[in-house]
Amino acid sequence: MFDSRDPVFRDPVGAVADGTPVHFKITLTRALHCSAARLTIKDGFTGEEMVRGMFWCGMNGDDGEWWECHFTPEKPGLFFYRFQIDTERGTLQITRGRGGEGVFSDAARFWQLTAYDREFATPDWLAGGILYQIFPDRFARSAQPKTGVPADRKLHESWQEQPDWRPNEDGRITNTDYFGGDLRGIEEKLPYLQSLGVTCLYLNPIFESHSNHRYDTADYSKIDPLLGNEQDFTRLCAAAEKAGIRVVLDGVFNHTGSDSVYFNRQDRYAAPGAYHSKNSPYYPWYNFQHWPKEYDCWWNFITLPCVNESEPSYREYINGENGIIRKWLSAGAAGWRLDVADELPDFFLDELRTAAKAQKSDALILGEVWEDASNKTAYGQRRRYLLGNQLDSVMNYPFRSAILGFLTGADAGDMMEIILGILENYPPQVVRLLMNHIGTHDTERALTMLAGEPLDGRGREWQSAAHLTRERRRRGLRLMRLASLMQFTLPGVPCIYYGDEAGMEGYRDPFNRACYPWGREEKELVEWYRLLGRLRRNCSALREGDFFPFLADGSCMGYLRRDEAVGLLCVVNAGAEGHGVRVPEEWRQSRAVIGVVPDANNMLYLNPEDCAVLLKKETAKAVGPECGQFQKESVGLKK
Repeated sequence: MFDSRDPVFRDPVGAVADGTPVHFKITLTRALHCSAARLTIKDGFTGEEMVRGMFWCGMNGDDGEWWECHFTPEKPGLFFYRFQIDTERGTLQITRGRGGEGVFSDAARFWQLTAYDREFATPDWLAGGILYQIFPDRFARSAQPKTGVPADRKLHESWQEQPDWRPNEDGRITNTDYFGGDLRGIEEKLPYLQSLGVTCLYLNPIFESHSNHRYDTADYSKIDPLLGNEQDFTRLCAAAEKAGIRVVLDGVFNHTGSDSVYFNRQDRYAAPGAYHSKNSPYYPWYNFQHWPKEYDCWWNFITLPCVNESEPSYREYINGENGIIRKWLSAGAAGWRLDVADELPDFFLDELRTAAKAQKSDALILGEVWEDASNKTAYGQRRRYLLGNQLDSVMNYPFRSAILGFLTGADAGDMMEIILGILENYPPQVVRLLMNHIGTHDTERALTMLAGEPLDGRGREWQSAAHLTRERRRRGLRLMRLASLMQFTLPGVPCIYYGDEAGMEGYRDPFNRACYPWGREEKELVEWYRLLGRLRRNCSALREGDFFPFLADGSCMGYLRRDEAVGLLCVVNAGAEGHGVRVPEEWRQSRAVIGVVPDANNMLYLNPEDCAVLLKKETAKAVGPECGQFQKESVGLKK
């Protein structure tokens, strides 16, 4: 009938550049006696409906017939479509079923066509790389003395202590305990990060703030003194660049801290802020219902007053020629990750991209969006994040859900459906830079998710004492191998949350934000991540190669990554029993990067909770001791 992922029925498949003709075909049985067929299209932004008549174009075997038409999206946009046919039984609707296949149904299930700006370009430097996310206070502490520490901050004496989690005497969680991780500490660990194959650091907020998470910005123009100063930042970026690593900053532009130079509710700063004076230059930045005590704040946290992004002075301060975006790019940053992108208006994102690209043409703009960002509706408004004038890419929470779900009992078909849905909806420029993570500062640790007891709403006291048993931890480490393999080989760029590679565990904040266990790492897991890093560095197909699923059955998943130079076949068995997989004849002569090669009958046998990766002989270098040595002219993706 129709399959949106098959070029026989829709050519080209996936997202297209504006102005690209898209060819649609459906096949019907002659028993339907179809007299007319139509493609109905709805504009996802305006709601306008369009109809394209379809033409009979020939027989499909003895009892089938083809109908076809074209539709050309003339400008960037989002379009939803289905088919209607007139038959002797009346008008029937063909709508989207599982896997992109068409079904007869009256349900309002549409296919999606994303049309992006044909001039849309994203930075080449991140493609094929590896991201590493660092929570700055907890990654590495240098010997640099901590001076000028505000009296309301607590410095832990031991790096191995648990973060404070109990509320204070007023019942508030203050987040004012620190371990002293700093920028120089990160710089000192660059050789370690290089050994993992890391090519980009994503730093959680580093600007002056008065909590350990630093999402309550006090001064965008200054580095938090516990982390260092602007010179330390510039030095880190320069040293990282020499190591082949770039640095991306976390931009929190929907709200500031109440304890800030801008709002100054706590009177920490000499000049009165918006809270104390309507004459403050920052007063127009905020929306007060009853000044000074009632104001818009992020999710009702009074310590996080929301800014009014439409205020010209705020827009100039962030996005202007001498604004914050350009300042830190000029100082050495390679791009920005935008916190709560859903809460930043379109015009603000447009201006931010313009500012960033004007300062550094290959600056990265990465957004925090938890759902499918191509069709996201936030606060009643359809967003246009991925059409070419806002974000370069997004944090890939759907892939995280798919990977962790599959490894904790979901069917492989469900995981594959999520993956293929994203690949169908997102522009290819976005896909190649997707931030593929399995955990962040906002989620439970991946190891805990895979092997720990479900949280089930239990509170901080229970979480503080919860640790994996030896048996659960052993199983969790096996599953971490599988999760990270998929994270590193699916389309996009893997992002390691600091310490995941070392076997860190923990439930919600602050237990997922403990200090990196230097000297107490799971060494075998660290070596596994290094192997995956070598695989990405030496396999060009993982940069922008095509993705072909060939197996999604129960607890077993298999897919191929391929470009003109190399093929990589990945199989994962998440089940408690061994599994045999028949692979194509051509893969009998492949090399095993991980696991074993197929036998004489083209069967690949996997142990329970195990995986295999096969590499065809065109690759240039061995990526692990199992590979053996073999040569090829080039592993670079040809353009």
